[in-house]
Amino acid sequence: MAEEKKMPEKRFTTGAISAAVWVNEGKTKTGEPTEFRTISLQRRYKDKNDEWQSTNSLRVNDLPKASLVLNKAYEHLVLKNLDVEVGEEMVV
Repeated sequence: MAEEKKMPEKRFTTGAISAAVWVNEGKTKTGEPTEFRTISLQRRYKDKNDEWQSTNSLRVNDLPKASLVLNKAYEHLVLKNLDVEVGEEMVV
């Protein structure tokens, strides 16, 4: 049976830059099941053959857009009252 492709919980995009929020499953130190979220950042571009590609490498002009989508992802997590890990603490 084919494995179902996992979709992000939320995606924020401006131009070619996007940040996606992913839900992951794990276990606590005591072995209890838990969920945590991660953020991926990417830039889309067309290659020499006019095919769409993705990269995690950014150009200088991409940085303001990257900052914007990352801030939006952070706002999504905080405003939805999802656990956001800060150092060793959990912020709710």
